[in-house]
Amino acid sequence: MESVLITGGTGLIGKHLANKLQVKGYKVALLSRTGNPSADIPVYKWEPDKNKIDNEAVSGTDYIIHLAGEGIGDKRWTKKRRQTILESRVKSCQLLFNTVRETRSGIKAFITASGIGYYGSVTSEKIFCEADHPGEDFIAKICMHWENEADRFENFGIRTVKIRTGIVLAEEGGAMARMMTPVKAGIGSALGNGRQYLPWIHIEDLCNIYTKAIEDKTLTGACNAVAPDHKTNKEFMQTLARVYDKPFFFPEIPAFVLRILYGEMSGILLNGSRISSEKIMSSGYSFLFPDLEGALRDLFH
Repeated sequence: MESVLITGGTGLIGKHLANKLQVKGYKVALLSRTGNPSADIPVYKWEPDKNKIDNEAVSGTDYIIHLAGEGIGDKRWTKKRRQTILESRVKSCQLLFNTVRETRSGIKAFITASGIGYYGSVTSEKIFCEADHPGEDFIAKICMHWENEADRFENFGIRTVKIRTGIVLAEEGGAMARMMTPVKAGIGSALGNGRQYLPWIHIEDLCNIYTKAIEDKTLTGACNAVAPDHKTNKEFMQTLARVYDKPFFFPEIPAFVLRILYGEMSGILLNGSRISSEKIMSSGYSFLFPDLEGALRDLFH
């Protein structure tokens, strides 16, 4: 039985993925700030900001899936918050690498989350693919530093996959919870001019892609995890309203309002380009939910 260690395993994606891997017959363990090795899914303790980790978590594991990191949109981006977001990703990855190297753990692959924010918060006609250069804004630099740390595993001879994820559609929690609130109240509307793209993925497809990253030994490097259905923000919100049988006639929320509310963070709401899913599909992956309406109806009906 192969074993998988998941960081950030108590979050939305981590919980779903841990359960899926267990059903598939993997031995799963988690890393968290609160350890509980005797739980149904063992939880080992670590504190990346203090450079502390239970070495037993890494010892003997076959795969590490690294999901841990402070939420990008949880709080306004003060200088301190920016540093916290960066360090939560970089320091945790450094700690994992150093532990693997020092304990001589023979892991077969290191699979890390990343984000489509790697390409920058821009709206353009370009369809971004994995070979494109990173953007220049804050989130792009976060993703770049995150991935650079992951590349240390690759340089150490360990197969490494960096999964650049779009908006995750899930039944509860995550970005969807915030997007659904105004729609369910009958006051859904687009953000800004609504013409920015909103790359998305159903949580089942995302977890299947992580599973594929474990099992497909030919999959390496960056990999976009987004559905092939390109929707603008306005089209996305209209579809969500239709699925809930709610009206969609309110005017767009002006960009200046979002800038006042969220500051620099508003850039990730007001901008967005299309992201290619060609690499993962060319590797043989077939999306369970390739179109937005079908994905939303699966979750909310």
